[in-house]
Amino acid sequence: MQTLSIGKYRGLQQCSTLRSTIAVLALDHRNNLRNSLRPDAPDQVPDSDLVAFKQQVIGVLAPAATAVLLDPQFGAAQCIASGALPGQVGLLAAVEASGYTGDPQARHSGLLEGFGIAKAKRIGASAVKMLVYYHPDAPTAAEIEDLVRQVADNCREQDLPLFLEPLSYSPNPAVKKLPADEIHRVVIETAQRLTLPGVDILKAEFPLDISSVKDEGRWVEACAELSAASRCPWVLLSASVDYEVFLRMVAVACQQGASGVAVGRAVWKEATKLAGQERLTFLREVARPRMERVTALCQALARPWTEFYAPPQVSPDWYQRY
Repeated sequence: MQTLSIGKYRGLQQCSTLRSTIAVLALDHRNNLRNSLRPDAPDQVPDSDLVAFKQQVIGVLAPAATAVLLDPQFGAAQCIASGALPGQVGLLAAVEASGYTGDPQARHSGLLEGFGIAKAKRIGASAVKMLVYYHPDAPTAAEIEDLVRQVADNCREQDLPLFLEPLSYSPNPAVKKLPADEIHRVVIETAQRLTLPGVDILKAEFPLDISSVKDEGRWVEACAELSAASRCPWVLLSASVDYEVFLRMVAVACQQGASGVAVGRAVWKEATKLAGQERLTFLREVARPRMERVTALCQALARPWTEFYAPPQVSPDWYQRY
């Protein structure tokens, strides 16, 4: 068992159930949310619409989650200031720039200019989340690994937990999407290579293409392999699959060692097609019960992160060395 610093330990507590499992409501979407709100003209979605949508969703769903994941541009500060984010719910602040730069087959990831780990701490974030585009065979793999080390070092300096979210892609220009038979290898190898010292929670993709692998026995094997590969606790991201499918994935993942989930569109995506009272009704009557059910599953089945991490030994003069 690893010893976690007092600040990181406290930050994970703020993002967890009383049993130390994690059910994060993810709404750090930026360009993807514009596309969902106006598929025909995403560039015509004003910033104010993004803020309003996030405030509505967070205001209704956050009490059903252990923490929320928000971006600094359109979500985090606005949801704090408006009161949409309750004080007892943890906050993960996204620190990456939206999207990627460079060649689609050799993607570069980076931090959001003007923000960063120190500012995340200043606004009261419980933890930070860093998304990177990664494939172990891509020309930029070593660069991404260095970036993860840099962010991990910065989180260590600020004593904030780091949730790392690697997203896979195809480095082959002849293949636009990562082939189904390669997803398993890439997700497992990514867990092995990117759960570096200072990465506290891995926010992982499901380690199989469920559209082509229907046998849940293989799901069990793949999730167990992911648990063995990761050197830190991991939580499952939803990747916008349908809610009922996601519930099956959550049950398998948690029973095989996941410490919870970070779920976004699987819970609230239909709300992007609704407006006014119709949207609020959907959030209250459909999306919130969904989030409550996911949190209950994590509470019942997930592996507590306290099985990985212990708090430090604290002496009366600890603060003099802190």
